[in-house]
Amino acid sequence: MPKYQDELDAVLRALADPTRRAVVERLAKSPAVVSELAAPFSMALPSLMQHLRVLENAGLVTSQKQGRVRTVSLRPGALDVLHLWLGEQRTPAERQADRLGIHVIRTDRKEH
Repeated sequence: MPKYQDELDAVLRALADPTRRAVVERLAKSPAVVSELAAPFSMALPSLMQHLRVLENAGLVTSQKQGRVRTVSLRPGALDVLHLWLGEQRTPAERQADRLGIHVIRTDRKEH
C-alpha cells in the first residue's frame, strides 16, 4: 500500500462528485471568485461553499478572502498524488498489453 494512501483517498473522494470535478476543471484555467464559480450551477451559495470546503480539506484548492471577496485557486501540484497512483497502475497493465501484443505477433507469424 502506498505511503500516500490517505492523501490519495481524500483526493479521490473529493473528485467523486461531478460538481467538484467541474470546479477543479474551471480552476485549472485560472483562479476565480466564489460567485463566478457558483454561476454555472443551480445551487445555493452555501451548498457550493460546502463543495469548496471538501476540495480544500483534500488539499486540492486554496482560498483567500480580501474584504468580502473570496478567491479560490487550484493548489499547485494538487493532482500529483493522483497522477503518481495512476502511473503505478498503468505500468502493470502496459506490461500485460505488451505481452499480449508479442503473443499475437508470434501467433500470426506461425500461421503464415
